[in-house]
Amino acid sequence: MTNLKNGRSVIVRINDRGPYTKGHILDMSQAAARQIQMDGIAPVAIEVLK
Repeated sequence: MTNLKNGRSVIVRINDRGPYTKGHILDMSQAAARQIQMDGIAPVAIEVLK
C-alpha cells in the first residue's frame, strides 16, 4: 500500500474479511499505518503482489 499524500509505502498481508465500516475498502493494522505515516483515513494505492 502506498499513501498517496506522501508517497510512503509498506507491504501488508491481507488476512481478514473486514472492513466493518461502510465505505472502507480495507482496514490496516496500526503498525502498517504508522509506517506510511497515515493518520486516520487516507487515500492509498494498492498493488497486488504474488
